[in-house]
Amino acid sequence: MAEIRVNPTRMELKKLKNKLNTARRGHKLLKNKCDELMKQFLDVVRESKTLRSRLEDDLAGVVEEFGYAAAETDPRVMTEALLLPGFEGEVTTETKNVMSVIVPVFRHKDTDPSARGGVSYGFAFTTRSIDAAVREICSSTEDLVRLATLEKQAQLLCSEIERTRRRVNALEYILIPQYTETIKAISMKLDENERSNLTRLMKVKDMMIEGNRAGEQK
Repeated sequence: MAEIRVNPTRMELKKLKNKLNTARRGHKLLKNKCDELMKQFLDVVRESKTLRSRLEDDLAGVVEEFGYAAAETDPRVMTEALLLPGFEGEVTTETKNVMSVIVPVFRHKDTDPSARGGVSYGFAFTTRSIDAAVREICSSTEDLVRLATLEKQAQLLCSEIERTRRRVNALEYILIPQYTETIKAISMKLDENERSNLTRLMKVKDMMIEGNRAGEQK
C-alpha cells in the first residue's frame, strides 16, 4: 500500500492520527448505514416479489376472461362496451426519507367514487366474462400503483447501497491502510532520529570527558 507523502514531523503525525480516527468512525457509520439499507432493500424486494406474483396471477385471469369474452361476444359490441372508461382516477406522488434516501410513494385515488366498479356499459349485450375481466382490472389498480412504488424504491435503495459500499471499501482498503502505513513510517523515522540524536549526544559527552581528562593530565 502506497504511503501518503508528508513531512515526517510530530505535527504531521498528530494530524494523520486524527484523520485515521475520523476515517475509522466514518467507516463504522457507513457500514452500519449500508447494513440498514440492505435490510430495508430486502424488505421492499420481498413485498414486491409477493405482490408481483399475485398480480401476475390476477392479470393472467383477466387475459383469460377477455379471451372468453372475445369468443362469445360480437366484436362491435365488445369495442363499444370498452370504448369509454368506467371511471377516472389520479395518481399522486409523495416522498419519504429512508436512511437519507428520498424515495417516492405513489397513491391512487378514484375521482368518481360512485362508478360501478369500472363498468361503463349496459349488461344487455355483454357476457359475464367481459364483466369479470373489467372488474378484475379495476380491483388491481391499487396493487399496480403499490408495485410501482416498491420497484422504484428498490431501484433507489440499490443505487444508494452501491454508492455506500464503494465509500466503505475506499475507506477500508485504501484510505485507512494508507494512514496506518504513513503513521508507522513517520513513527519509525522519528524514533530513528531520536536514536541518532541520543548517539550524537553520547559521543559529544564522551569527547568532552576525554578533553577534560587530557586537560587535567597537562
